[in-house]
Amino acid sequence: MSQHELKRDLANRHVQLIAIGGTIGTGLFLGSGKAIQLAGPSVIFAFLIVGIGLFFMMRALGELLLSKEGYQSFTDIAEDYLGPRAAFITGWTYWFCWIMTAMADVIAVGVYVQYWFDIPQWVPALISLLLLLGLNLLTVKLFGELEFWFALIKVVTILALIVIGVVLLVIGYQTDAGAVSTNNLWAHGGLFPNGLTGFLLSFQMVVFAFVGVELVGVAAAETSNPRKNIPSAIIKIPLRILFFYVGALIVLLCINPWTQLNAAESPFVKTFSLIGIPLAAGIINFVVLTSAASACNSGLFSTSRILFTLSKSEQAPQSFKKLTKNHVPGNALWVSAVVVSAGALLSKLVPEQAFGIVTTISAICFIWVWSVILISHIKYRRTRSDLHKKSAFKAPFAPFINYVVLVLFGLILIVLLVADATRPALLLTPLWFVLLYFMYRSKKTLPNKNVH
Repeated sequence: MSQHELKRDLANRHVQLIAIGGTIGTGLFLGSGKAIQLAGPSVIFAFLIVGIGLFFMMRALGELLLSKEGYQSFTDIAEDYLGPRAAFITGWTYWFCWIMTAMADVIAVGVYVQYWFDIPQWVPALISLLLLLGLNLLTVKLFGELEFWFALIKVVTILALIVIGVVLLVIGYQTDAGAVSTNNLWAHGGLFPNGLTGFLLSFQMVVFAFVGVELVGVAAAETSNPRKNIPSAIIKIPLRILFFYVGALIVLLCINPWTQLNAAESPFVKTFSLIGIPLAAGIINFVVLTSAASACNSGLFSTSRILFTLSKSEQAPQSFKKLTKNHVPGNALWVSAVVVSAGALLSKLVPEQAFGIVTTISAICFIWVWSVILISHIKYRRTRSDLHKKSAFKAPFAPFINYVVLVLFGLILIVLLVADATRPALLLTPLWFVLLYFMYRSKKTLPNKNVH
C-alpha cells in the first residue's frame, strides 16, 4: 500500500451507515420542530420534494463516480468537467460546509450532556471532539465501525417510533392531546395551516436536515469494492432516508397535533413522553447526543478527506496529503478539528443566533455542492457520450431531471432571500465565494507544482 493512498477498509455496511449517520442528525431530531412550527403537516411534502430531488442528484453522482477509476470525490469530477477553479471552490466549500455543520453538532453535544451533569457546556464539547479526533486518527475501519453503531442507534429509535405509532393508530390510543389518528394531519387548520408562505419557509431546515447525503461520494475512495458498494449505497440510502424522515414525521403528527409542537424542543422527546414511555426524555436525550456525535464524526471524516484530495491536486498545502502509518490523513484531521473547536467557542458566544446562521450558511453551501454535481453530470453527458453508453449505472431521466432539480435549488435560494430569518446568512455567504475566487487568483494558498 502506497504511503500516499487512502486505505480501502470500508465495507458496504459502513458506507451505507456513514451516509445515513451523516444525514440523520440535528436536522431531524431538533430542526424538524422548527420546520413543523412553520409549515404544519405540509412539512411532509417539503421533505418529499427535497428528498426526491436529492435522489436524482445522487444517481448523477453515482454514474460520475463509476465512470472513471481514479475518482476519489466529486472535487475530482468537478475538475474534469468544470475546470480547476470550480474544483478549488467546490472542494473548499465542501470543507466549509462540514466545518459549519460540525460546529453546530459539537456545541449540541455540550448542551445535551448538561441534561445529566451541571458542567460548563464547553467541557463535554471539547472532550467529545478530542475523543472523535483520536478515534479517526487510528484507522478508517474503526471510524466505519464507530459510525455504524452511532447510526444504528438513530435508526432503531426512528423505527421504534414508527412501529409504536402504527400500533397506536390501529388501537386508537388516547393521549393527553386526544386520540392518535390520521385526522391530526388535517384537523388543525388543514394540511397547509400557515399557507404557502409557511410551507416555503420550512425548506431551509428541510435542506439542512438532508445535508450529508452525498457523503457516500467522499467515502468512495475507501470502499473495498466501489463498483458493487457505491451503486448499492446510492440506490438504497436516499430511499431509506425518505422512509425515516417522512415515516417518522407522519407518525409524529398523527400522535401530536402539530399545534402541540414547537421549535424549542425535540418533537421526538415530546412524542415519547406523550405516549407514556418511562424515562422517555432521558432516552431520547441519549439518542440526540449520539446523533450529534455521529454527525460531528462524519464531519471530521469528510473535512479531512476533502483537504487530502485538495492537497493531492495541489490546491491546498502539501502537508494535508501526508498519511499516518494507518493510512489516515492525520494533519488534515488535526486542522479540521482545531477549526471546529474555534467555531464552537464562537457559537457559544452567540448561542441564540449561531444555530440559525450556521444551518442556513451550511444549507446554502451544500446547495452549491449538489448543483456542481448536477452540472458536472450534464457536461459529462454532453462531452463523454462514450462513457455514458458504457455505464452500467446510468442516471434516470437525465439530463432533463438535472435541470428540474437545479430550478428547485434556485427557488429555495429565493425563499431564503425573501425570509427575514435567513436573509442575513444568504447575503453573507457570497463573501466566502469571493474570498475563494481571490485565493485562487492570487494562488497564495497553492503550492509550487514542482513540489512533491
